[in-house]
Amino acid sequence: MKTELQKCLSGETFNTSNEEIQNFIHSARRLTKIYNTTPSTDSKKRHEILSELFEKKGDNVNIDTPFYCDYGRHISIGNNVIININCTFVDCNKIEIGNNVLIASNVQIYTATHSPDVNERLIENWNYESGTPYFKTYALPVKIEDNVWIGGGVIILSGVTIGKNSVIGAGSIVTKSIPEDCVAVGNPCRVIRKINEKK
Repeated sequence: MKTELQKCLSGETFNTSNEEIQNFIHSARRLTKIYNTTPSTDSKKRHEILSELFEKKGDNVNIDTPFYCDYGRHISIGNNVIININCTFVDCNKIEIGNNVLIASNVQIYTATHSPDVNERLIENWNYESGTPYFKTYALPVKIEDNVWIGGGVIILSGVTIGKNSVIGAGSIVTKSIPEDCVAVGNPCRVIRKINEKK
């Protein structure tokens, strides 16, 4: 029988109030609170916190504050990555960020989602002891490949891959995967040209 975490990572409906998952959440809340109050000049402490929070963190990674995430342990970041102010990563499933990636301010990445059918997402029970409701939730991974630039205020939804070298215009809502070497903008986000094409 699968654990709730195994169901989560398999894209199946899982119980968000499960004790193991709640422990990940509480740990992430604790670490992000410390990180967000650590001076930007204290690079050693900031590095230590992120190394504990994330599954993987490469070299030359700068994450400005405030920064928020759900589990932390499902986030992997490559080398030479900048994540600007006030970003939120809901990493119930994996969020993989490649090398040489620029993520502007106020970007939101959501791996978690719910069924559009109200009967499939209703609260099944309440865990009064933890105060955590159980919505019928599932999560799909998000991948941002090498050399991508994500503009300010972009929202990336579950199951999306953004191909290498692509640019996502500010304010876009990315509902489907974007190929490599493209400029894509809008709501919903769509490709408007290849990188080297003239406007």
